[in-house]
Amino acid sequence: MSERPAPAPPRRRRLPRRLVRSLAGQLFVVQVVIVAAVVAGGAVLAYLFTADRTEGAARREVTAVAHAVADAPTVREAVAGPDPTAVLQPYAERVRAGSGVSFITVMDTTGLRWTHPRPEEIGRRYLGHIDRALAGQTASETYTGTLGPSVRVVTPVLDGQGRVVALVSVGITLDSISEQLSGPLLALVAVAVAALALGGLGTYLANSRLRRHTHGMGPDELSHLYEYHQATLHSVREGLVLLDRDHAVVLCNDAARELLGLEGELNGRPLGSLGLPEALTAAVLGAGAVRDEVHLTAERVVVLNTSTIGTGLGRVVTLRDHTELQSLSGELDSVRGFTEALGAQAHEAANRLHAVVSLIELGRHEQAVEFATAELELAQQLTDRVVAAVAEPVLAALLLGKAAQAAERGVELTLTEDSRIDDGVLPPGLSPRDLITVLGNLIDNAVDAAVAGTAHSPQPPEVTVTARVEPDASGGSLFLRVADTGAGIDPQAVRDVFRRGWSTKQDGHGHGLGLALVAQAARRNGGTVEVGRERGAVLTVRLPLAGRARERAGAPA
Repeated sequence: MSERPAPAPPRRRRLPRRLVRSLAGQLFVVQVVIVAAVVAGGAVLAYLFTADRTEGAARREVTAVAHAVADAPTVREAVAGPDPTAVLQPYAERVRAGSGVSFITVMDTTGLRWTHPRPEEIGRRYLGHIDRALAGQTASETYTGTLGPSVRVVTPVLDGQGRVVALVSVGITLDSISEQLSGPLLALVAVAVAALALGGLGTYLANSRLRRHTHGMGPDELSHLYEYHQATLHSVREGLVLLDRDHAVVLCNDAARELLGLEGELNGRPLGSLGLPEALTAAVLGAGAVRDEVHLTAERVVVLNTSTIGTGLGRVVTLRDHTELQSLSGELDSVRGFTEALGAQAHEAANRLHAVVSLIELGRHEQAVEFATAELELAQQLTDRVVAAVAEPVLAALLLGKAAQAAERGVELTLTEDSRIDDGVLPPGLSPRDLITVLGNLIDNAVDAAVAGTAHSPQPPEVTVTARVEPDASGGSLFLRVADTGAGIDPQAVRDVFRRGWSTKQDGHGHGLGLALVAQAARRNGGTVEVGRERGAVLTVRLPLAGRARERAGAPA
């Protein structure tokens, strides 16, 4: 016969692993244990407090009864009589029944009882201490007598001369006190059980909600998810800032800190307290979403995007670095301007060449030579002046190109006599891009202002440029000054000149970035920008040559 396999032992029913492993499940177990411990501890403390209060009340009660019996005239007279027991026993039992104490014992000064709840104990010696009572004092103690452990008081009975003639002992047994505690104890247990049930129910409901929000994940899973979240946020190159509904920072990744120039603890700080440019702060806190809006920080050009989280829960702010692209765009604009100027010059040269050829064909050779020579001298004069005064190649090329552009628009660009920059004077830390940004934007704005000023002034439009190195105690500084014959800058608008979006152009083609980029480049190199007025606007930039001392605090003057 084949043996039948033994039946498998019954498997114990266990809680689902997901429930036990989840953070909500673990917190539920911990919270139930804590609630039970708190309720049990509170119940024990309440019981001890109630027991102490009950025992104290019993002690005060027996003291009052003992004093009343000792001071009663009946007791004093019976003590002096021939048979104290005959008078005192009925009296003591009546008082005991009326007061609710366990016993009233009247004895002589040697401790022999005259009264007792048990008549057979009369005539026997009192069990307890009577020394202090014999000395005229009232003494209390917990002692085990004939009726068991009791809280008792012994007080003297004094005659008319103040002598101790007898003693009175009144007590309540501990069993009677326990009976008094049984009612409060049952109520205390009921309250504790109800508190434990309510606490457990509340904990279960709270943890059910927590389980839904954590998707049943355990601590390790949540920890890993947080680490992945942090690693992702801080590894992306775009800046990310999360704001709550009160516009306080909830999260700011490393890229955002770098783009905005922020340091220290940011979580919980309002956006308005971070020292960001007003235009950037206003755009982030605005009612509508922002899409690819260009803004300037202390040292960077950023592209801003914002969106709302849910239904007013907060806002997501993303930032992209646009600094290099903006610099390249500026250089491209300069190159495009140079190209247009060269084209215009080529066209003008062709016209002059046709004029010379025509003069030769007409046989006016001397006039042709004079015309060609005058044109060459006029074209070479500015080139020689710029090359002789400014040996720095970047600045020289920029000035020549801008001069051609200005001439094409009918504006005369001149370099002052005191301009002087030798080759190699500028330090490597002073970026050529920053020089192009500063001087190029200043000249472009000055040419625009000079052209616009011709509508209000009969004087020919002019732009004057000064570029020199000024020695000082800190190692010298590059001095760039551009003046125009335009209408100038309104004194009320001086504080807004370097703000992004500020522009005097009325045709809608101005972006309001030129002077803001100038101020940013100057600040990035530790320099300053000043606004003044002569015939028109005068803007002066000073850039220190002793390294790039970055000064983040404060805007240019």
